[in-house]
Amino acid sequence: MPELSLDLQRVNGLSSGFHTAFGAWPNRFFSAPGRTELGGNHTDHQGGHVLAAAITLDIAAAVRATGRKEIRLQSGPRSSFVVSLDELDPAAQDAGTPAALIRGVAQRMRQLGCPVGGFDAYLDSCLPAGVGLSSSAAFSVLLAVVMNGLFGGGKLEPSALAAAAQYAENVHFGKPCGCMDQLASALGGLVAMDFSGKTLARRVNFDFSTCGHALCMVDTRAGHARLTGEYAAVTREMGAVCACFGKTSLSQIAESEFYGAVAKLRKRVGDRAVLRAIHYYQEDRRVPEQVAALETGDFPRFLQLVKQSGYSSYMYLQNVILSGAKRSQPMALVLALCEHYLAGRGAYRVHGGGFAGAVQAFVPEDRLEAFQSGMEDALGKNCCRVLAVRPQGAGEAGPAGEICHG
Repeated sequence: MPELSLDLQRVNGLSSGFHTAFGAWPNRFFSAPGRTELGGNHTDHQGGHVLAAAITLDIAAAVRATGRKEIRLQSGPRSSFVVSLDELDPAAQDAGTPAALIRGVAQRMRQLGCPVGGFDAYLDSCLPAGVGLSSSAAFSVLLAVVMNGLFGGGKLEPSALAAAAQYAENVHFGKPCGCMDQLASALGGLVAMDFSGKTLARRVNFDFSTCGHALCMVDTRAGHARLTGEYAAVTREMGAVCACFGKTSLSQIAESEFYGAVAKLRKRVGDRAVLRAIHYYQEDRRVPEQVAALETGDFPRFLQLVKQSGYSSYMYLQNVILSGAKRSQPMALVLALCEHYLAGRGAYRVHGGGFAGAVQAFVPEDRLEAFQSGMEDALGKNCCRVLAVRPQGAGEAGPAGEICHG
């Protein structure tokens, strides 16, 4: 795997920011990528299959161990947090904040045998928040990688670091997410995941730069803030279906058994929960087909499956329009614009958690300029990003040149 390095200009910016914040110079640098979900929308928390990829947009940190019993973190000139290592139990007042993630990762890393000590960190992110590229997962994984590197001798595997990050989000932050985002960030590259038993993840050999399409992320300009309840409802309703069978995930229930109980399920959990379960079964079958299509070079089949995933998320999972929303339906509008500007070519789908954030589109290279122009006319400048897959997962990064201190 290629060595992980940071652009010299960025390293010098991180060093300068660290010195301004803490009055010393950093001596180590780390990076954790964001991720894009290519298949498996809301399947990970039900023991299903997912296809995801790390992207070149990341969060980087300049760090230095201090020997104090606290973690001090600063991101930019105004955002700073201090967490005492003597107080790592979940704190209600910090739920939903970066402080909760710092505390949660530190607690879980200690439980995994990593002797976490005090350190200072200055962060720089090129991941836009709230558009579904997993900035929160990258942040949590970055913390785990820093602690593993500073105090654990780098001994913990990427899967353990991802699990620590998920623990922080679930238990401390209050977000009932699966582990897909964290695994993609920790592992890097294009990864197929199976959450049906012991989590299995393997790299998929495919180079998107050769497929004649640009992987685009269209920002709906509606962020994920205050949407935890919508995401929790998806998990809760799928869980309600599971409870009717005495199970904890849909992967434990045979599809034929589920369909045989639809009449009873409608009465007990309601139609939306049933439809969301139908989405799970369809989407879970699609992911291995997507992987097979990529590994055999059948990109047209892959695009067809991406479209099917988008239809299922819209119709059955229903994570496109906020509950009760009438006037504001940005995700639905962007999907309609994608259909218009792609004109039957490429593919598009709701991305990640849904409801807000971004839409993913595979745009033929000869239509990219017109596609971006049309999106910007409707949504504003820089709403459409072209993503690239990053082969390296989260880890310690060396500077691509000589660092300038002072």
